[in-house]
Amino acid sequence: MANEAFARVKIDQLLRDADWRLTDGRSIRFEYPLDDGGKADYVLFDRQGRALAVLEAKSTSVDLTAGEAQGLRYADGLDVPFIFLSNGEEVWFRDKGQDAHFRRVETVFGPDDLARRKAARDVRRNPLDIPIDTRIAGADGRIHQTACIDVLCREIVAGRRKMLVEMATGTGKTRTAAALLKRLFEASWVTRALFVVDRNTLAIQAEDAFAEHLPHLPCYRVPRSGRRFQDEKRVTIVTLQTLVNEYEKYSSGYFDLVIVDECHRSIYGQWRGALDHFDGVKIGLTATPCVMRDDPDADVEDRAAVRDTLRFFEVNRPTYSYGMREAIADGHLVPYEIYRAMTARTAATEGFPVARSEIDWDALDAATRTELERLFAEGDPLTVDPAALERKFTIPERNRAMVREFRQVLEEGYVLPNGVRRAPDWGKTIVFAVTKRHAETLARMFDEAFADRKPNASTRYADFVVSGLGPDDTVDGAAKIKRFKKEPFPQILVSVNMLDTGFDCPEVRNIVMARFTHSSILYQQMRGRGTRQAPGKDRFTIWDFTGVTLRHGDDEDPGEGGAVIVRPAEKPKGSPRQMLTLDVHDAIDPATREWVTVDETGHAFLDADEARAEALGAALETWLDSQTFNVDQLRLLHIVKEQIKANAAELASFNSGRFDAPPLSMNGGFQRARAVFGGEAELEAVLTSLNEAVFGDRAPEPAPVSDAPRPPRSH
Repeated sequence: MANEAFARVKIDQLLRDADWRLTDGRSIRFEYPLDDGGKADYVLFDRQGRALAVLEAKSTSVDLTAGEAQGLRYADGLDVPFIFLSNGEEVWFRDKGQDAHFRRVETVFGPDDLARRKAARDVRRNPLDIPIDTRIAGADGRIHQTACIDVLCREIVAGRRKMLVEMATGTGKTRTAAALLKRLFEASWVTRALFVVDRNTLAIQAEDAFAEHLPHLPCYRVPRSGRRFQDEKRVTIVTLQTLVNEYEKYSSGYFDLVIVDECHRSIYGQWRGALDHFDGVKIGLTATPCVMRDDPDADVEDRAAVRDTLRFFEVNRPTYSYGMREAIADGHLVPYEIYRAMTARTAATEGFPVARSEIDWDALDAATRTELERLFAEGDPLTVDPAALERKFTIPERNRAMVREFRQVLEEGYVLPNGVRRAPDWGKTIVFAVTKRHAETLARMFDEAFADRKPNASTRYADFVVSGLGPDDTVDGAAKIKRFKKEPFPQILVSVNMLDTGFDCPEVRNIVMARFTHSSILYQQMRGRGTRQAPGKDRFTIWDFTGVTLRHGDDEDPGEGGAVIVRPAEKPKGSPRQMLTLDVHDAIDPATREWVTVDETGHAFLDADEARAEALGAALETWLDSQTFNVDQLRLLHIVKEQIKANAAELASFNSGRFDAPPLSMNGGFQRARAVFGGEAELEAVLTSLNEAVFGDRAPEPAPVSDAPRPPRSH
């Protein structure tokens, strides 16, 4: 009994956290008498005094399954649809008309969330009886969109709560999601939905698409952290980075449906707490195949991303799949051709030598000269790993050679060994670069090479954008992307990260691979930027200057489709150390030139302080996901997280002294924190771990903890 009484104290706090009023005599009633003589521990009521749910309390020493039958009996006696079980540490939930079993949820549902769910439940219809709006999905023979919606609706009606959709880039994932949302809202299976993306540019695209396709369904985009969700709107669009910093402010019942776009990311392993928090049905959308062959040479991050995605959605393959190969065969995507040409040094897969005599020493700055002198003192010639180009070493002549080759083949075409001439199309071009410096260098070189095709000298034929959610981000990246999509110039946009996923520009005719990647997932995302249809476009061209298409098995032979295909990687022998300019000759190796025809297969723009606040919040969330804490400790740590974010610009660590400053001082201060974590040494250990995970090298060494009593703190 003492244990259960202690559990009820914690349950009361869980209810307060979910905005329930414990003392108004109307919202919650305790020990509520039933007709059979029993008493329900808690009964939750709506504003009109109608019972919504029962909550059965158990002590922490008792398994919650012991309360299932009792909770169900109380719910039947009161004729309420919802049942919660809790011991103060965990909360389980069941909708007795829809769920066969209880499931764990992160919080008790809030009063408005529970009332909204009850109202929708009373008028719910089978979504399969609601016609799909073919003005949104299924038009022009795109029956894969309506087929996908039907599959998902059948799974939802059957009680499945997690689903994964694989749909090739350009085949209408967003339209499919919009038509699915309309159907589920009309059937009253959903009353509030969340649409999660990982970049602000994708959030803007989704907002525009939903405004066009769902004009009668209020949708909005959360621009950044710190903005409260709008309760009156039906669809919330948010970036993952913002969600990670905001989700704990809402009850688990706030959203009935969570759709995650481009869900191949490793977020399901790293930040899954933000997604798990909401109890809604979860649907993942991805253009990248989520099946991986058992290949020991597969990229480690690819393997982790696929594994974590499948694990999160509790499937071994996607719920519905429509791949690139099918889409090309059905005429919904355009096929592509590959022009492969590597410089002599890029083609040297085992590393290329650079002799001291090749260096133009007079052209070097003092720092580069000093470092090269040190390297050559260890051996002459140096052996350079081609994968280190534009990361540790740069060869300006290599970049010039790529630009010259691109212009020459555009104008003259390429004659195959059999005498047939092939030529790519002029048009919008995306170039994938390695770093901001590389992107800026290539943009200038392309701009100079095509100066004769500009209407005036001040027009940029080529420009660049960077998005790594870091200090090198292009401030006006969104504006540059908009100009590239809507205006004649720039014709060429050089990208680092920003255009590899979720970018929609059907007019792209050329994809230039100036960046090598071992990741098959990233390679397929980059390749997918050119597949969309446009008037007069019957194909696009991949320009491979790095050998990346060879790495990923993109060749004359049709691939299997639907699986990540990885060729064994050559292991270079060189060991370069830092970014250095090698002013040596390099040119396209004629032996590497070839034309390949392929007909198969498959943020937010923040200021520095906001970016740091989001990064620290995300790092703390990742750390929390790797630890085990009770609910009281988690509640306190979430307040700590908000304080770290609010003071991100000045904080290098979070020390225990901050517990005696508002708002933590109003929550019991240091004494409360010490009690929650079981002692001063235990608290300091937690803070040390937190600081190492969140602040890294910036975190100072923690102060030693003494066994002596801590002196009173002044306020």
